[in-house]
Amino acid sequence: MSGRSSLVARLFWTTIGGGGFAFWFGLPALAATGLCLGLILLHRLDRPARFRRTVRRLARTHAETLALRRRQECFEDAYGNRIDDGWLRERDYFAERTILPHLDAMGFTDLADTRWQTVLDIVDEVALSVDLPDEDEAPEDGIAYERFCAEALREAGWSARPTKASGDQGADVVAERSGIRLVLQCKRYTKPVGNAAVQEASAAARYWQADMAAVVSNAGFTPAARRLSGATGVLLLHHDALRDLAPIRRSRRLDAEPA
Repeated sequence: MSGRSSLVARLFWTTIGGGGFAFWFGLPALAATGLCLGLILLHRLDRPARFRRTVRRLARTHAETLALRRRQECFEDAYGNRIDDGWLRERDYFAERTILPHLDAMGFTDLADTRWQTVLDIVDEVALSVDLPDEDEAPEDGIAYERFCAEALREAGWSARPTKASGDQGADVVAERSGIRLVLQCKRYTKPVGNAAVQEASAAARYWQADMAAVVSNAGFTPAARRLSGATGVLLLHHDALRDLAPIRRSRRLDAEPA
């Protein structure tokens, strides 16, 4: 409603001002006023298209992350049903926290309110447009998957090695780069990973005196796992993200017991 009122106000005052100039300067001023009115209307008519372009541009900035999240959060249950609830939550969160503030700042609040499904559809479209590596390249065997994750870290410049099957204290892979130590819990699942894996990674970080800890999976993560991740500082990653993982400084939360 405010957008429509603003348009009416611009048209009104342009007409009033242009009319005054036309009274003094005749046809040239009248023609200029008509041109200004036309430009204002054209800008207004193009507004929905600019709204969609803005949403698409913002989504494309995070396209690869969105694609990975979509892959993680969609899975097939034991009955053959496709479950995408996790992705829908992730998509809505991204749209509300990342896109909406930009739309509000750019004066598109009214269109965001009335065309929210358009925003969500564009996010879906962008996530689907990314050509991710073939998921089948990740081994299904647990030990082989750990080695696969270690190799992905090596491609990112880490010195990484899988731990022994026993005595690892929750760490499947230990890696170092630039003086930063990282421990991984590796989960090759067909369903979202729960918070037990986050607890194990947090405990492994304390045992190995690690600066970073992560749970890596081909699948998504449960809401409980995501909440615990936020409380402990344990990263939740798809294995594709390991090839670009950079070392970061120690998080104090890794020293604390999970709540």
